[in-house]
Amino acid sequence: MSLTAASAHADVYGYIDAEGMAHVSTEKIDERYQLFMRGDATFDSDKIAKGIPGVETKGNMSSPLMKLMLQHPNLKKYEAMLDQSAKEFSVDPALLKAIMAAESGFNPGAVSPKGAIGLMQIMPETAERYGVQGDRRKTIQQKLTDPRINIRLAARYLRDLQVLFPKRLELAIASYNAGERAVQKYNNQIPPYPETRNYVQLVAQFYQLYQPGGSAGNNNGNADTNKPRRVEIILPGRRSMPPPTSLE
Repeated sequence: MSLTAASAHADVYGYIDAEGMAHVSTEKIDERYQLFMRGDATFDSDKIAKGIPGVETKGNMSSPLMKLMLQHPNLKKYEAMLDQSAKEFSVDPALLKAIMAAESGFNPGAVSPKGAIGLMQIMPETAERYGVQGDRRKTIQQKLTDPRINIRLAARYLRDLQVLFPKRLELAIASYNAGERAVQKYNNQIPPYPETRNYVQLVAQFYQLYQPGGSAGNNNGNADTNKPRRVEIILPGRRSMPPPTSLE
């Protein structure tokens, strides 16, 4: 079960600019982007699900960008919420961390052009499906800015996606990006959208990074928490994505 229709190398590039903002992409967009994680193996969802390096993450552990991805202040800040939601819905906390990194760059105030909100970039329509309703005090959008609500919804949604696509973790990840119907439309394969394919690769790389005993677990450096850094995630092909589709 490969995460792409053909073999692929999930290399990740990035740099930190003069203002301390990190830029991360699955492609070398220009000369500023340097390789900081190399994926030397094809994706295998069974191996990834078991925590075995289906994606062999090789990174420069001394690079400022790698340290930032491993030790971002918000990873520690929201770790208890991530662990609690992961346990409640039987989702791997490393997967939640990977989704958070890829979706928002750890920014609880992130809002996408399509209206996805918060750390895990939850669409209001998805929140409504799971019973979140606006009231006189707060709209659905305002409630989704609450990290606890946002993370819990993401864990619940990922649980349901993994139930929908058993033993096909790559399809659950693709569905989180493109919607379940998009995956089903293409006969339970990753849709041929450049953004979605890049997204699956990026999440799979981060998933390995945040596995217990992996690079994150073995990294004992000290993060600079004096000034939380911003992380911009660029997924080539995003502009060509069709409107989001999902099950009712």
